[in-house]
Amino acid sequence: MAREFIVPGRIISGAGALDAAGAALKEMGKKALVVTDKVMVQLGNCARLEAALAGQGIGCVVYDEITGEPTDTMIENGLKIYQDNGCDFLVALGGGSPIDSMKAIASLVKNGGSISDYMGKIIDVPVPPMAAIPTTAGTGSEATQFTIITDTKKDIKMLLKGAVLMPKLAVIDPQFTMTAPPKITAATGLDALCHAIEAYTSRKAQTLSDTFALSAVKRIFKFLPAVYHDGKNEEARIQMSVAALEAGIAFNNSSVTIIHGMSRPIGALFHVAHGLSNAMLMKECLSFALEGAVSRFAELGRAVGAAKESDPDAEAGSRFLAAVQEMITGLEIPTLQEYGIDREAFYSQIEKMAQDAMDSGSPQNTMRQPDRQAVMDIYKKIYEGE
Repeated sequence: MAREFIVPGRIISGAGALDAAGAALKEMGKKALVVTDKVMVQLGNCARLEAALAGQGIGCVVYDEITGEPTDTMIENGLKIYQDNGCDFLVALGGGSPIDSMKAIASLVKNGGSISDYMGKIIDVPVPPMAAIPTTAGTGSEATQFTIITDTKKDIKMLLKGAVLMPKLAVIDPQFTMTAPPKITAATGLDALCHAIEAYTSRKAQTLSDTFALSAVKRIFKFLPAVYHDGKNEEARIQMSVAALEAGIAFNNSSVTIIHGMSRPIGALFHVAHGLSNAMLMKECLSFALEGAVSRFAELGRAVGAAKESDPDAEAGSRFLAAVQEMITGLEIPTLQEYGIDREAFYSQIEKMAQDAMDSGSPQNTMRQPDRQAVMDIYKKIYEGE
């Protein structure tokens, strides 16, 4: 069956990528809305971007109010700044939150309305040009047609989709990931690993997405522990930036599965960072998924050296899951209890979280089909640490 494969219009990667992207940025417009957060301003990363834009004669206004997981309110505020300042394109600098926010703002520029209007619909409205500059090696949002925004009225994370949300330009410059602290490095790196594993074991997997997913998994296994323990390891930072991009391209074309479906409600209700909630779910969700995709998990196990070529598929798949858990333990990922989430508060939301997860459609991409009860059971297991 024929399948479409979508990637950013242009990718510039490697050391010095921002400088090399000057001409491409100049082609996009005359005044940019820079969507970022206050940490990027404090670290001086935003100043580097502003200087690069100024060097090309491009004006800009900085919107640095993106905090944690982006909300519909942040999008409304960003849209007003874009319109009030006469901007004609957007640049996101940061992790997944600023990049997702940029996409959501862009989708409202010409047609107006609220970002919540697009829940359950494909976004196909005209959007201004967008450039994404990731500062973490994780979300892959620079290479996807998705954006995740919290609806503050309904307390849900909306997974919104549309080919128009794909950035025209992705600038993968590892200089911006060098400042990420170990906890952020771990959480975002495991987010990328989730993207790659889910893409490879999704019902919607295809040959090209497999190629990118497999490469990303191998790269992350080799370089994430190294960069976690030594954030100044430039080669590891470069390789993780590439891995996050590969994983983003992979899941953009094959979709995510049960981990992401269950992760978003935890983030929306308990304000756990996206990559961290994914990591908390990996053991139980992958254990559930294994039965429906034994050969796929076995291939991953052999690819990362956790299993031998001669190992039976069932054994190789189990060895891969064990290797993933070993990495999670080594990266010191907390449990929900260690994170400080109250048991009673968590259990009181399990039914809503399970329904929101199923409504997102992501769990249904899992080769072993979960129902609402299975999702509820997994939520209970991850809290109790069974």
